[in-house]
Amino acid sequence: MIQDTSAQDTVKQPSKVNQFKRPAMLGIAALLVSGLVWSSIDSDSVATSIKRSELRFATLEQGTLTRDIATTGKIVAANAPILYSTDQGTVTLLANPGDRVELGDVVATIESHKLTNSLKQQEALLEGMQSSLERARLDARRQQLKAQQTLDIAKVDLEAADRESRRGDELIQNKLISKIDFEKSKDDLHKAKLLSAHAKQEAELMRDTLAFEIKNKASEVNRQNLVVSELVRQVAALNITAPVGGIIGNWLTEQKARIGQSQPILTVVDLSAFEAELAVPESYADELGLGMNVELSFGALTLIGELSSISPEVRNREVTARVRFKQDDRLHLRQNQRLSARVLLENRPNVLMVKRGAFVSTGAGIEVYAMNDDIAEQTNIQLGARSMSHVEVLQGGKAGDVWVISSIQAFKKAEQVLVR
Repeated sequence: MIQDTSAQDTVKQPSKVNQFKRPAMLGIAALLVSGLVWSSIDSDSVATSIKRSELRFATLEQGTLTRDIATTGKIVAANAPILYSTDQGTVTLLANPGDRVELGDVVATIESHKLTNSLKQQEALLEGMQSSLERARLDARRQQLKAQQTLDIAKVDLEAADRESRRGDELIQNKLISKIDFEKSKDDLHKAKLLSAHAKQEAELMRDTLAFEIKNKASEVNRQNLVVSELVRQVAALNITAPVGGIIGNWLTEQKARIGQSQPILTVVDLSAFEAELAVPESYADELGLGMNVELSFGALTLIGELSSISPEVRNREVTARVRFKQDDRLHLRQNQRLSARVLLENRPNVLMVKRGAFVSTGAGIEVYAMNDDIAEQTNIQLGARSMSHVEVLQGGKAGDVWVISSIQAFKKAEQVLVR
């Protein structure tokens, strides 16, 4: 009788493959469950995932937003006049570039034979006119003397005629003379009176005429004296002097060159006062204003200055601005020394802001990805004022929110993205 089939059974040892099959299946099941969990959160929104190391994040904060413009510039002398030739001639440069000069030192001379000869001619003409004036004064005295003599003689004749007239009156009363002789004495008296009056008027007229002629001669001398004075000034200006104390900058012409009038000769740099010359992009030109504060960086040293002038023209898409600042003994400035600057346009206190990043341009300033745990969610925003480091947030966020400030192109317009 056969009781069972145990005699036919064969005992087999389990293989190593079967030992690991079950744990592997359990792991796969766990991954499936995790996937189902994530899909249960929002299977339609989370379309992709991005590594956290590929992104930059920033936290929104409340603070003071300083709008500024970062630029570069150079140190220039606030007073660096260019000296020009005052007349045509041959120039002799007496000071070399880099030489130190004081106010009033002669740095160049111009040899102008035409101007010096003209001065000598006008001086000779002035001497002749002065001699003519003295001669006219002597002639005037002589003419006045003659007129006075004529007047004095007329007075004597008048007195004689008057005496004869009185004697005629006595004689006619005694009938010692004829009536014809009496009337003749009266006519002589009348004639003497007329001659005396005319001599007096002639003397006065002569005096006025001579005074006018002398005055006219004196005016001509004064006019010629002005001509000579101007030529003396022009000849003296042939010695080009330094208008400020400093150093000679550059020669703008060659030694012993033949130059024309108003041609630049050289520059003198006043080392006692420097300014910063900045090159500001033309896009910010309308925002610049005189008196704005500017932060100047000289290596480890930072100074605050203010805009003193703004160029009205644009060159190479840049606007030139000058910054005045107080000198510091710690600074050893030189002409054309390079520097970096930051023009402080505006301070906005108590605003919501975030660090500036590529999201501003790639998101057109209207969208960003805000972090919600490990999920980056697409968010509509509105941005306001912008500085070089921060940007104002008007809508779409609050203090403490974390935004992705790097480029949003990697998110491919997805509503939600897993950041792992």
